[in-house]
Amino acid sequence: MTQGLLQSFDPSLEVHSAGTKPTTSVNEYAIKVMAEIGIDISLNKPKSVSIYLGENWDYVITVCGSANEFCPIFYGRVKHRIHIGFDDPSLVTGSEEHILSEFRHTRDKIKQRLFKFYQENLKES
Repeated sequence: MTQGLLQSFDPSLEVHSAGTKPTTSVNEYAIKVMAEIGIDISLNKPKSVSIYLGENWDYVITVCGSANEFCPIFYGRVKHRIHIGFDDPSLVTGSEEHILSEFRHTRDKIKQRLFKFYQENLKES
């Protein structure tokens, strides 16, 4: 969701997403709640953060609640490392409506925090 949201603020941004424990496909609930706001992430593929560790980055942003503690060391040049943590909605159990509600809540929190980050750090003046 984070990659899709950042890219929606400015399509010219180069944004990559990866996880410490990537799944085989993007979560169906994430696809659904992002589609609700006009962002298609259905073709995205989960990737391991290990493929990016040696590259140079302006920003490395961790978003999972525990990712800041468990994120591997990037040995490439990283200008800024930022943690904006959120609870992982894929861990929520219950009815489909409850799970969707949690995904929507997380999506909206991520969007709000990332838009503020974008406005303060990335948007061209």
